[in-house]
Amino acid sequence: MSVDQTSWEAARHLYEDAYPYDATGPLRHENWVLDVLALMARAPDPRGWAGLDDAAQNPEREASPTYPFIAHPPEYIASRLQEIDRNSAENLLLALTNDGCTLSNLSRFAESEAELRAMARTILKRYGGSALFVTNVNKPGHVSGTLDFTSSGWAYSPLSVYSEDYGLVVVSDTEVGMFWNFADY
Repeated sequence: MSVDQTSWEAARHLYEDAYPYDATGPLRHENWVLDVLALMARAPDPRGWAGLDDAAQNPEREASPTYPFIAHPPEYIASRLQEIDRNSAENLLLALTNDGCTLSNLSRFAESEAELRAMARTILKRYGGSALFVTNVNKPGHVSGTLDFTSSGWAYSPLSVYSEDYGLVVVSDTEVGMFWNFADY
C-alpha cells in the first residue's frame, strides 16, 4: 500500500478552504510525540513532498517557531491525544476540510462523497496499513477508539493559540504526519 507524490498532492485539495497545517516528518524517536514536536517546529518532509502551512509567513513565527502551536512539553501533548481506528481517521480527515470539524463540510465540494473519501484514503496510504492514528478530537463512538460524526456534541484538547484547533496525527514505521485545522471566533 503506497502512494506517489502526484496523488498525494492532488488529494490535499481537500484542505484548500481550511486554515491547515499538514506536514510529514521522519519518525526518529520511540516516543513519537517528540517527532510531533519537531513537526510543529517545521521538520522537513523526508520525501521532499509539499505540505500545507497557512501560518508559515506569519510574523508570530519569528518569536515562536512552532506558531500557531504552543510549545508544550511532550507529556502535555501526549495527554491530549487519543488513539482512533482507521475509519475514524478517514472521517476526521474529511471533517478537517473546514471549520467545525464536521462531515457537513463535504457539501461544499463539487466532488462526490465517494471521490472525497478516495482522497482521504490516498492521504492515509502514505503511512501504510499498520499506522497508528491519534487525535485531539473527542466525538466518542459506540466502540472504544472510534469517533462518531453523527453526534452533535464534540470536544477537543487545543494545542494552539487559536480558539479551536483539531487534528490527526498518523504514525507509521518511518514517518509521522500531522493534519490540523484552526479556527478563531
